[in-house]
Amino acid sequence: MIRLTAEEIRHIGLFESLTGVEVKDCVIDEEKDFITFLVKENQVAKAVGRNGSKIRRIQRVLGKNIEVVEFSENPEKFVRNILAPAKLDRVEIIERENGERIAVVYVDFQNRKLVIGKRGRKINNAKKLALRHFNIANIVLK
Repeated sequence: MIRLTAEEIRHIGLFESLTGVEVKDCVIDEEKDFITFLVKENQVAKAVGRNGSKIRRIQRVLGKNIEVVEFSENPEKFVRNILAPAKLDRVEIIERENGERIAVVYVDFQNRKLVIGKRGRKINNAKKLALRHFNIANIVLK
């Protein structure tokens, strides 16, 4: 079960009222002024709006950068969605002997920067979401 802070709940409510899209999760990165919203499958386009109009409106209201990620029941696809728009060669979910699950992401050098993100924001948010939804303890780049 995912525990959300009062601030995350407030942001989710605002996002849902402005976009009409149900949010599954939200990660707020105060340090980097960034919020990642996780929406149900096939709802990203509706959430973003024509030419990004809904996202720009939410960014103005919240004063933070917004990212919208599509949820997937498949953990490999979920990791791909979180790390988009980076082109990943492949994603493998490995379960270690101690029961810990890790995602091994194969990515070429050019896309590595996109996967990590500015000051590690992208990969850190990916790790939080993967842990919350699929109990994936770590994401390793190869």
